[in-house]
Amino acid sequence: MENQFSKIQELAEKYRDYTANNLSKLVKIKSLSMQEKEVQLELKKQMEEAGFDEVFIDGLGNVIGRIGNGKKILAIDGHMDTVDFGNMANWDFDPLSGEIKDGYVLGRGSVDQEGGPASFVTSGRILKELGFDRDLTIYFVGSVMEEDCDGLCWKYIIEEDKIKPDFAISTEPTNLNIYRGHRGRMEIRVVFSGISSHGSAPERGDNAIYKASRAALEIEKLNNRLAYDEFLGKGTVTISEFKSGSPSLCAVADYAHLHLDRRLTWGETKESAVAEVEEAVKDFGGKVEVLYYEETAYTGLKYGMEKYFPTWKIPENHQIVQTGVKAYENLFNKEPKVDKWTFSTNGVTINGIYGIPIIGFGPGNEVMAHAPNEKVPVDDLVKASAFYAAFAYLI
Repeated sequence: MENQFSKIQELAEKYRDYTANNLSKLVKIKSLSMQEKEVQLELKKQMEEAGFDEVFIDGLGNVIGRIGNGKKILAIDGHMDTVDFGNMANWDFDPLSGEIKDGYVLGRGSVDQEGGPASFVTSGRILKELGFDRDLTIYFVGSVMEEDCDGLCWKYIIEEDKIKPDFAISTEPTNLNIYRGHRGRMEIRVVFSGISSHGSAPERGDNAIYKASRAALEIEKLNNRLAYDEFLGKGTVTISEFKSGSPSLCAVADYAHLHLDRRLTWGETKESAVAEVEEAVKDFGGKVEVLYYEETAYTGLKYGMEKYFPTWKIPENHQIVQTGVKAYENLFNKEPKVDKWTFSTNGVTINGIYGIPIIGFGPGNEVMAHAPNEKVPVDDLVKASAFYAAFAYLI
């Protein structure tokens, strides 16, 4: 087996330019959520050229490539949609350049999150070249709509495609560390109703903005007393949107709502989070609801789920974590850092809802996610492509 790790490393290095160029092609295609069609066709083409046993696009638009036909199933996931560019004045280069320069691939999506799929395409090529013959089926998934609704794609894969892996790897950026969890999240709206009156006589009305404003101060206090977990850190809540409405700008507001971004640490649930907000806003008449996401994929399919994304963490002594550690040590002759993400991933569904053991290992640093001047080291792509292949031999 030691010789196998050496072969994997040699091939990953041999295909350095191949991996970087594949990623460059992906980055050059703008691929916002629900607009991923062209980048998905490019990824499908890359999988086919790499010699995958089967490649298809499912009803939601996920690209799924298969290698092997064993009883156990390993899934390697990376989402293909990206966020937009933001203020172009903050960029030093074209976000869609895909330029390979000074040891980096440049552009939006290079880290979050197309670097992972570019690396696993190379892993598939390596496995085929080595004649991979383990009793394992590997699904390489280029998923969609994650930026809009993390985990929705895997709800579809498990419930509609009927693919439920025994193990999974997320290729979200981990700076080449092994990640075993992150906080959950949910989106909550608190609605306040008032009574409009002419703005010249506000005392005749009941201003919803004032109610929402007082409630907002209670939400700020709530954040300070939320639960803490030694590994995942503290639960948080923040107001990310404040909207109001009235019959005119010369009238008292009869409507207002607060949009809450709630991050859930270990032990916090949808029910406990809703109850805390209800308690905080009860004196102001706020009505609390957990939001629902339902949008149309680029395939034309309308699909949705509640915007509750459960917290998850895998014990450090779990088989999947220890297999990742072993793969890393055999490839790179040092111990990996085992840690967690700050942000949320498709793991909220894969493990948080369906209980499938998952770890994260991906090229690039998560601090570059959604940031200007996004770029990923080519060295990271090479190491990630070796890691996924080695993991497949060990799991």
